[in-house]
Amino acid sequence: MPATEASVVISPRGVERLRSGHLWVYRSDVLKAQAEPGAIVRLTDDRGHFQGRAFYSDKSQISVRLLTREDVPVDRAFFTARLERAAAFRKLVVENSDACRLVYSEGDLLPSLIVDRYGDYLAIQTLSQSTDRLKSLFVEILVELFSPKGVLERNDPKVRLLEGLDQRVGVLHGKVPAEILVKENGVTFACDLAKSQKTGSFLDQRENQWAARRYASGEVLDCFSYQGGFALTIADKCSHVEGIDMAPAAVEAARRNQKLNSISNVHFREGNTFDILKEYSDSERRFQMIILDPPAFAKNRDSIPAARRGYKEINLRALKLLRPGGFLVTCSCSYHICEATFLQILAEAANDAHKNIAVVERRTQSQDHPILLTMPETHYLKCMIVKALE
Repeated sequence: MPATEASVVISPRGVERLRSGHLWVYRSDVLKAQAEPGAIVRLTDDRGHFQGRAFYSDKSQISVRLLTREDVPVDRAFFTARLERAAAFRKLVVENSDACRLVYSEGDLLPSLIVDRYGDYLAIQTLSQSTDRLKSLFVEILVELFSPKGVLERNDPKVRLLEGLDQRVGVLHGKVPAEILVKENGVTFACDLAKSQKTGSFLDQRENQWAARRYASGEVLDCFSYQGGFALTIADKCSHVEGIDMAPAAVEAARRNQKLNSISNVHFREGNTFDILKEYSDSERRFQMIILDPPAFAKNRDSIPAARRGYKEINLRALKLLRPGGFLVTCSCSYHICEATFLQILAEAANDAHKNIAVVERRTQSQDHPILLTMPETHYLKCMIVKALE
C-alpha cells in the first residue's frame, strides 16, 4: 500500500448521484484527482468526508465507477468475494445450460468487468482502465475458482477506445479452441468465442427463447435469427420454422447448429427482414408466431426518432402476418428505447395493423444479467410476448 492513497474529490452533485444508488460519477463532477489512470481510489466530498472506493479513469467521461461505500480494503480478497457471490447467484438461476454470464459488470457490483462461461471455457472483457490494469489478477482468481481449460480476452468492444485502451482478442490462460459446443436450454450450439458477436452467443436471450416455447406452434417466422437461438429452441413445438438473417456467416452458423441437433423442420435463409416481411404480406402468407430480435436501432439519443420509426414499421409488418390467436415475440436491445416507449410503439403498430393485441409476458434480459434498480443502464433488453386477439 502506498504511503499516500490515490484519491478523488467529487462535487456535491457527484455525491448525490452516488447516494441515489448510481455507480458512476462523470468527469464534470470530479473536482480533484490524485491518482494514476486505472487506480483504485478513495472518494471524498469537497469537505473531506469519505464516500467510498472506486475505479478511476483519466480518459473516459465516466471518471469514477463505485466499488463500495464501505471503508474497507479493495484487494484480492475483496474481488474474490465479489466473484464468488456472482457465481453463487448463477447456480441459483441458470438451468439446463452450461453457458451463462458469470459476471455482469455493474449488475454484480464489478463495474466494467464481464465474464461469460461457455462450458469449460471463460471469456473476459475488461472495459475500463481499472479492470484492464487488474486483468491478470482477475484471471488468476477465475482460474483458482473455476479451473477453466482456457480463458479468452474478448476486448474488442469500441467502448475501450473511450478509455484510451486498444482493442484486442487473445488467450490469457490455457487453450481455447476455435469451436466450443455448449448447451443452452438443452440445445447444442457451436460457439466461436474469438469471432462471434458479443463473446460467442447472445446469452441475454436464453430465457426469452425458452419462454417462447410455451406459445410456439404451427408455422413460425424467426427474423434476425443470427445463429438460430430462438428457431432451434422452439422447433420441436412447431410444424415448421423459417429463420431469416442477412449475414451469410450467421446463416451458415445457424445451419451448423441445426445439424448438431438433427432438427429437420427448420429452414434458414439469407435475406433482409424488412423486404421479406413485405414479400410475405404481398403474398398473404400467415404465421402462428413471429419473432423479432433486431440489432439495436438506437445507438444514442440522437437516433431515437429513427429507431422509433424502424421498430414501428417492423412490428406493423409482423402483426399483419399473424394469424388470429397468433403470437408476436418482439425485442429491443436499445437502452435508449425504454419499456414504456417500446409498448407505446407496439400499440401504435397494432392500431395501424387493425389488430387488437394483448401483452401476455413482459420480459427482459436473462437473470444472469441482473438489473441494478438504481442504475437504468443495466436494463437494456425488452422482450414482449403479445397475442393477436383477432
